[in-house]
Order: sequence, then C-alpha cells, then structure tokens
Amino acid sequence: MTLTSYALRRIVQLIPLMIGLSLLTFTISRVLPGDPVGLAAGPQATEQIKEALRQEFGLDKSLPVQYVNYMANLFRGDWGESLYSRRAVLGDLRAFFPATLELTLVAVIIGSLLGVPAGIISAYFHNRVPDHIMRFIALFFVSFPAFWLAMIFQTALGRELGWFPIGKRFDVRTATPSGFTGLLLFDSLMQLDFNSFWIALRHITTPALVLSFGSLASITRITRASILDVLGKDYVRTAQAKGLSRIIIMGRHVLRSAATGIVTMISLEIGWLMAGAVLVETIFDWPGLGLYVVDSSLRLDFEPIMGITILYGIVFSVINITTDLLYGFIDPRVRYG
Repeated sequence: MTLTSYALRRIVQLIPLMIGLSLLTFTISRVLPGDPVGLAAGPQATEQIKEALRQEFGLDKSLPVQYVNYMANLFRGDWGESLYSRRAVLGDLRAFFPATLELTLVAVIIGSLLGVPAGIISAYFHNRVPDHIMRFIALFFVSFPAFWLAMIFQTALGRELGWFPIGKRFDVRTATPSGFTGLLLFDSLMQLDFNSFWIALRHITTPALVLSFGSLASITRITRASILDVLGKDYVRTAQAKGLSRIIIMGRHVLRSAATGIVTMISLEIGWLMAGAVLVETIFDWPGLGLYVVDSSLRLDFEPIMGITILYGIVFSVINITTDLLYGFIDPRVRYG
C-alpha cells in the first residue's frame, strides 16, 4: 500500500470515529443533572422566558432529534452557538485554540530538549550514578501534581523574584501582535517584532515549564527504555565486537533505531498536554481552551462542550496519523498496510 492510499484510508476512518465520539459526548452532556437553560436565563427569568430559550436552541425536542439536528449542522460547518454567551462556538474555538496549541508546543519542545538527552545519558550510563540521578529526577517531576508546581513557580519566579509574569498571555498595556496563525511567538518573529516576541516569551515560559514536567519524565523514561532495548540487539553486539566505541554505536546505530518509540511518545504528549492543560491554564489565567472548557462545564453549556470534545478528537487523530506516516521516514523497514 502506498503512503498516499494509507493516509487517505486513515482519514476516512476518522468519520465513524468522530460520529461515535460526538454521540458519546452528546449523551453524557444531556443526561447530567442541572438546568443549563435556567443558568443561561438567570435567576429572575420566568418560565415563559426559559421555554422560549429552549425552543430557540431546540432543547424542547427529543434527544434523537436534537442529535440529528446537531450533526446536520456540524457537517454544514455550523458548530452551534453558546447558550450562555450567544457566541458561535467555532469562532470561540478559533480564538482560544491557538493559545492552547502554542502553550502545548512550547511545553513539548522543553520536555523533548531536556528529556531526550536525559534518557540518552541514563541509558549510556546504565545502572551507574548518572542513570540513577536521571531516573530520580524523572520520578520527582512525574510525582508532583501540576497545580502544585504551578503555584510554586508562580510565587517563586513571579511574585518573589519578578523574573516572569504571574499570569495572562501578553502584556495588557501592549498591543498584541497580529498574524494569521494566532501563535504570538511565531507571528511576532515573522514581523521581526522582537519586543512583542520577548513579552510573549516571558509570559509563556513559566506555564510551559510547569506543563512540560510531566512530558519530560515520560520522554526520559521512554528514551532510556528504547535505547536499552536496541542495545540488546545482535547487530549492536556485533558492532561492539568489531571494536567500535560506545559513542559511535549510539550515534550511528542505536539512536535511529530507537527513534520510533521516542517520536511516538513525543507525538502523543502533544495531545495529552493539550487536553491536560486545564489546571495550568486556570492557575495562570491563560486564555486557552482550558479556561473555555471549565467555564462551559460549570454553566452546563452543551454546544461548547461538544465543540471542544470534537476538536480534541480531531487533534488526537491527526497526531496519530502524522506519527504513523513519520515511521516510514524514520525507519525504512516500516511498511504501510
């Protein structure tokens, strides 16, 4: 099977996946206790006002009819409207998604730049002092909850030392750089606006660092395990028997063979961190999907919850497909089928 046909087949498989995900989310969101119409209308609203609101959003119809109407609108590009704010869900997702994506990418980059070398060092000095130190550091970071580390960093680096801002995505006194991606670091660099780049970098450093700790630990452990697995292969023993140094063996033979597992973990971390950034975004008042989903959940706002779930499903699926396609470039032995 060619690479193109494999990619097309995987994309087609997304359709039933998204339908199943939407059905599950729709059912759960509708059976939860509470009155979203009452929350949206306010405590002073009469029953007539609430009934009119239900009719406006189609909540007076049966659940199967509501789901069919929602999916029909979704395939037309209409992701619905917030019951509370009356804003289009797709517009909100376009506004909040770049902030979460940028935070996640920076966190994954930090975790990869620190985790991969740490895993290599740990495997190179297997069962020696550097290995024990790296494993302890990985265990240390993965053991502490993100919200606790976020508050510690916010207090120490923000309030006490004043090195970084304690919240927000950009300085409220400065005009936010414009750009088609919505990624402030990228857009400011493309415009050669280094002042805005520095402001955005200072704001994102602390939350991205906190968010990266979980991925740092995972990437370190997977890198170590992947390299140790390859070091046990026969061709590596043959290279050692020929007298090649350990460094040459690691660089020429081991790292490329171990790259598949490492790339897989890094790719999956993008989706996991994006979905798990809720606490970090809330503590740092980061205007991303995390805050958006928390507000929507507290208000039982169905449409944003559905939209966020489907968006995350699409992101996870695209990441998985991209990772599978990368295997063929990393390891020529991989065949698509």
